Amino acid sequence: TMLMEGGWTIGQFIIGIIVGGIGFILVWKADWFLKNFGSVPFAEKYLSTEGGSRLFYKLFGMLIMVGGMMHAVGILAPTIQWLVDQTFGQYFGPPKE
Repeated sequence: TMLMEGGWTIGQFIIGIIVGGIGFILVWKADWFLKNFGSVPFAEKYLSTEGGSRLFYKLFGMLIMVGGMMHAVGILAPTIQWLVDQTFGQYFGPPKE
């Protein structure tokens, strides 16, 4: 594999773009997903709008899109590591280098 400047690979970039594209399709075709996979009871209850499931599919797709793009440029893993350190660092101590 070819290593890029920030320590990420071309394969990682391609996978990130593909995942981002899947997220885009989820946002773009939210109606299709709603018709074929049905409503999401959690979304209907807690998003409490007329189209709670449709909104859920769109929000989930946006989350996948952002995650895919972050993976493509190599900042997803450091971001998750930072979140875990901030959340659970007090229980496990400082990270070891």
